[in-house]
Amino acid sequence: MEKRGCNSNTPPLLLFLLVFLLNRAVQCQETMSENRILTEPPSPSRVPQLKNVLGKIILGVLFGSLTGFISAILFACSIRFFVHYMNKPTFLKSPVIFSPQISPKALHLALSNQNHFLGSSPNGKYYRTVLDNGLTIAVKRLQRDKSVKRRIQQQDLEMLASLRNRNLMSLRAYIREPDRFSLVYDYAPNGSLEDAMNRVREHHLQLGWETRHRIAVGVIKGLHYLHFSCTPRILHYNLKPRNVMLDSEFEPRLADCGLAKPMPNLATTVYGYTAPECFQNCRYTDKSDIFSFGVILGVLLTGRDPLDPFFGEATSGEVWDGGSTICSKQGMHEKHWIRASLGKK
Repeated sequence: MEKRGCNSNTPPLLLFLLVFLLNRAVQCQETMSENRILTEPPSPSRVPQLKNVLGKIILGVLFGSLTGFISAILFACSIRFFVHYMNKPTFLKSPVIFSPQISPKALHLALSNQNHFLGSSPNGKYYRTVLDNGLTIAVKRLQRDKSVKRRIQQQDLEMLASLRNRNLMSLRAYIREPDRFSLVYDYAPNGSLEDAMNRVREHHLQLGWETRHRIAVGVIKGLHYLHFSCTPRILHYNLKPRNVMLDSEFEPRLADCGLAKPMPNLATTVYGYTAPECFQNCRYTDKSDIFSFGVILGVLLTGRDPLDPFFGEATSGEVWDGGSTICSKQGMHEKHWIRASLGKK
């Protein structure tokens, strides 16, 4: 500690010593000039010239010291800014990839080519594309919710990408752009359970009881993994047939798991699939996911949608707006109760 104090005080001491010596030199020169008056003829111009020279030297030393001090401050500020910039988390426009089967170059090339349009929602569009290695992927291009910080969104997406279960749609990569996210998943050839049940009603698809049983078991296995195998526990928040994807063997895989947290505008409540308490007290729990699973189980058993007149009419306090959102009689917007339930979890 003492050495540091000495080092920090050394420049001022040296400067003071230099000024002191110069001042003493001027005084000595004046004394010598006065002593030579008796032996030499007077030369009044020599002393002022010496003073001018010494004054210029002193001014030069002071100016140089001041310039060096200011330069040192600017240099220290530059170093601090550079260190802060290097430690700041980076949000890259380049893909963040979690699968060894996908390369950034191949993904950029595939997304820049013509993609097959699969569908859309109020929050984005869905595409199918093929990489140069033959891998077929599904891409969801979603509008970014600017109310959520980018750093939190990135952390939540990386956490969701770490989920590994046969009955979950694993996030393979994502691209962050200024106003949207592009999420990359495995492609499910048989579409969603909603599409499959629509084809069953139109007699374009035969879905046997064994297949329906496999779908029901797969959905509950996926929920069990989210509720009991993840730390912290993950709730789906948006379980409905549209978010149950079917692979080539009709094995179900839950989509959009936990995306309501980083992207609240993605969660759209569908009448009939959302538990009533979510509208009454703005609280979403694991039991709310189980309620949604029970409704899906009823759809598999009856082949009917919850909006079918077979199940009766909606209560007078709730308004169905055609398949995407529902507001309670208090005018509660879905994003408000999603955020409130996230805070109470």
